[in-house]
Amino acid sequence: MSPPKRQVKRRTKKPRQKRRGIYLLPNLLTTGNLFCGFYSIIATINHDFRTAAIAILFAILFDILDGRVARLTGSSSRFGVEYDSLADLVAFGVAPALLVYMWALKPFGRLGWGAAFLFVACGALRLARFNTQADSPPKKHFVGLPIPGAALMVATTVMFFYRMGGSGPTKHFLLLAMTYVLGFLMVSSIPYPSFKEFDGFQRMPFRTLFLIILLLSVIAAQPSIMLFTLGFVFVSSGPFGYAHGLLQSRRQPIEQQPDNQKEMVKGKNGAG
Repeated sequence: MSPPKRQVKRRTKKPRQKRRGIYLLPNLLTTGNLFCGFYSIIATINHDFRTAAIAILFAILFDILDGRVARLTGSSSRFGVEYDSLADLVAFGVAPALLVYMWALKPFGRLGWGAAFLFVACGALRLARFNTQADSPPKKHFVGLPIPGAALMVATTVMFFYRMGGSGPTKHFLLLAMTYVLGFLMVSSIPYPSFKEFDGFQRMPFRTLFLIILLLSVIAAQPSIMLFTLGFVFVSSGPFGYAHGLLQSRRQPIEQQPDNQKEMVKGKNGAG
């Protein structure tokens, strides 16, 4: 004898309700990312630049959490990828571009707002390229500077100057050059570490835990200086690592190179 229709309906509704609850959490975190970006824009318009920079840092935190939660719960979806990219464009593209323009680039006129627009455009291109590779297996490296890394550099630079009290034409020219460089790095093919293999739920050596606690303690003692240092190290790691790789490949002996490269070298020597 088959069960009543009401019981069948209840059985089919339960997995749907559970599935919606799982997908809700990462999307709420993405909404938190979007809210922080919007709040940063409002703070910049009100000339509260330090608060705008802090809001971008909170947006980065939400962006890290939504990706981790989606992977841990197995709730990654195409909708989540697209929504996350739209939130990232606001929080890490428009918000830092407006912040750096209002804070340092406005005296340059067209050159200043051109640099700010370039930052947004390169960030949008970076996100579009990332979305086209979303279905491919995860890699150890990003292609180009991630847009949160560029936003981190802008936000921590603002906080660093507020902490150190720097001002004047040096600040303006430095920020102008930095904005153009960050835009170039986002659309470049320079590899950056993704840190996706780091899993805080797995066992780790005691010294690793100690170093993490030590790093957090140092950041808490001097947040403006240490966050700026971490951002600068991360942004610089890409070009330095790329240059180091090129030097290593040029120093590699011909005997260790593939056969096709050996033939090319021999052909060049013979032609000379």
